[in-house]
Amino acid sequence: MADAGAVRGLYAITDATLQPADALLERAEAVLRGGAAVLQYRDKSQDTPRRRREAAGLLALCRDYGALFVVNDDVDLALYVGAPAVHLGRDDAGLRQARTVLPSGTLIGVSCYNSLARADTLAAAGADYLAFGRAYPSPTKPDAPPVSRDTLAAAVARYRQPVVAIGGITPENAQPLVSLGVDAVAVISGVFAAASPERAAARLAALYH
Repeated sequence: MADAGAVRGLYAITDATLQPADALLERAEAVLRGGAAVLQYRDKSQDTPRRRREAAGLLALCRDYGALFVVNDDVDLALYVGAPAVHLGRDDAGLRQARTVLPSGTLIGVSCYNSLARADTLAAAGADYLAFGRAYPSPTKPDAPPVSRDTLAAAVARYRQPVVAIGGITPENAQPLVSLGVDAVAVISGVFAAASPERAAARLAALYH
């Protein structure tokens, strides 16, 4: 059974466009060596056999490093590999629907974008952590609406669930978000596009030590 308290520190998110498929596990392990506390598998392709192999491999790595493994946007994949956590966005399976099919104790995180009203609804419905973004201009989702520092600070004060900031976060710009009190910073390009994913992860993880 996963604990929402595991959502603290560096929350790294994979992106299939940032490395060849055969380098995914190697680069993910580098990020975990650097200190990522959470690793989310994010792949929007329809290649089910490959996605199952990759998710299973990443889950095994996370177990080795004591990190929380999260599947993005795919309750069926999370069920298939036995992932301890899943992340849902606006267009993904609904929170209540996911609860009916996932094993008891599975963590469910949700995207709240820049909306405290949405977070209120999802927190009341039983979400285990709340992600807000984009914190900075993001190469992954350039059209995503920005979230203000005031909204992030309000979320930190308002919810018992961990609050995660996401969007354009790098080792160079993460400190102001950590200083607001967010429980975790979710990072994609800031680690996986770095020359050394391990060093980038270590710099981000150190902000929480």
